[in-house]
Amino acid sequence: MALSSEDSLRLNVMMAQKPQAIRIDESRLVVHALTDKGEAKVQLNPNCLEDKYLKQVRELLSTHFLGSPGGYPVYLRRWTRMGQERDDESLGRLLLLGEPEAVVAVVHAAHLSDEIAARAWWAMSTSNNARRLLNHQEVVEGVTGRQLAEFLIEFLPFEEEQWAIGESVRLILQPGLISEDEREKLWGQGKRKNTYLLGFLAADPDNLPEEVPASPLFVEASDALEDIAASGNVYARQLLRLFSPRGQAFLQTLEKVVKKPNNQDVVIGYLRVISHYFESTCPECAPQSGVNNTRLHELEGSEVDMQSLIRLAQEYMQSDSDESLGAVMERVSGMQDEIEALLTLSMVSELVINPIFARTDAIGTLMRKKLEPVSGPILECTGLLQGRNKRRS
Repeated sequence: MALSSEDSLRLNVMMAQKPQAIRIDESRLVVHALTDKGEAKVQLNPNCLEDKYLKQVRELLSTHFLGSPGGYPVYLRRWTRMGQERDDESLGRLLLLGEPEAVVAVVHAAHLSDEIAARAWWAMSTSNNARRLLNHQEVVEGVTGRQLAEFLIEFLPFEEEQWAIGESVRLILQPGLISEDEREKLWGQGKRKNTYLLGFLAADPDNLPEEVPASPLFVEASDALEDIAASGNVYARQLLRLFSPRGQAFLQTLEKVVKKPNNQDVVIGYLRVISHYFESTCPECAPQSGVNNTRLHELEGSEVDMQSLIRLAQEYMQSDSDESLGAVMERVSGMQDEIEALLTLSMVSELVINPIFARTDAIGTLMRKKLEPVSGPILECTGLLQGRNKRRS
């Protein structure tokens, strides 16, 4: 059965206005169109089952904008959420189909202009789409970026997934999206929900809104390492970074998240934060370092854990294979434990929790107890780098 003559006429008039995007309110049976002159809409009057009628509406849209009668499903099968390359014209046509999955395909495109992002946002305003759109630098720097950030801030109290909370905060904190007052407010909320802190750690670990004094070792390390740090020694730079007020703020904030993660997503999140923060000093003996890893063959078939990373760090320090590391160890001979802690954290990755999460899907207190073989050594390392723990040697 064809569309009613009234609906067919109104939809054709709407399409003749060269809309920029179209969305369909299935519950109210209304077709909305975004045009240069504002928003237009057509109230549908089905003459058959609603699902069948809506399918016919979408076929009409596909025929008009893609030149493919009833071809929308075939067209869409070539699109996934993998970010295929498309130009603005192709992306724009997808936004005229009144199909949510087509909008999702657009927001996952590898490159996206602010104009297309604005149209996609009008077509389907969801938190998932907002997060995806804010991964595009052009959108962040454009008009749409602030609208998306404002939406995510308002939606945060209603977000149920912990990973989504941390990711939203990370994206919101990109430069130019929110005011300093809003940033301070988000930081304050982190005192009640440490997943917010995870977002701060991922977004800007060297600029946290927390005033912390430098490590007691900072002056000594600066005197001994400043010149080689300036010359590019990554270990010297990382030690000075960690001992500085900003580094101490990072370590303190990280500890809050490590001590009380809500679920496995948060654990994976803080491990990724650690891996990213220490990536410049990750030695070649690290299990995740690939073909250059001289010890990988010894770990294959066995489980990577924190104790194995500590042993690798100790062996690497004794191997004399890294001249940059040797230069630091010679200049600050009394900081061997701190250097070992740095190397251990530099090798931390998701590999250390795979053996645990492969055996349990626990959350909350039970999960934290099972994670002690991972969280305990990490906290010992962060404590050493803050001058808090006793030396092991």
